Amino acid sequence: MSASPETFPGERLGLPSDGRGSIGKLGRRVGALFVDYIAATIIAAFFGYDQFALPADAGITLFYPLIVFAVLQVLFLPTMQSSPGHRLFGLTLRRVDGAWVGLWRPIVRTLLLVIVIPAVVWDADHRGFHDKLAGTVLVRR
Repeated sequence: MSASPETFPGERLGLPSDGRGSIGKLGRRVGALFVDYIAATIIAAFFGYDQFALPADAGITLFYPLIVFAVLQVLFLPTMQSSPGHRLFGLTLRRVDGAWVGLWRPIVRTLLLVIVIPAVVWDADHRGFHDKLAGTVLVRR
């Protein structure tokens, strides 16, 4: 006996096919990531980041946008359930069971997100590996 295939992402998680509470689609997620990283880059410039500096000249400041991005994620996800980019694109982060994400899940999710690979590996529900390991899901609000 084989299980029937899911007809839409999030079905096996009990999420609706579209609208509020459905899986956040790729375009929204990439848009939110873009907004968050641009914001982090602008903020990092106030701390000495020079986007035009050569890597040899930039030193540790080369990583300032990534560090600011991670700090923004860890601050906003447990408190507002979404980053500024998520908010702008109508997304919110929640646990798979619908509860508050807590404090440790955003930290794990962010650490995995900044190393990129887990974010580009998805399951059938369009959840990145970073979300799967953290037990979270990015849904439309």
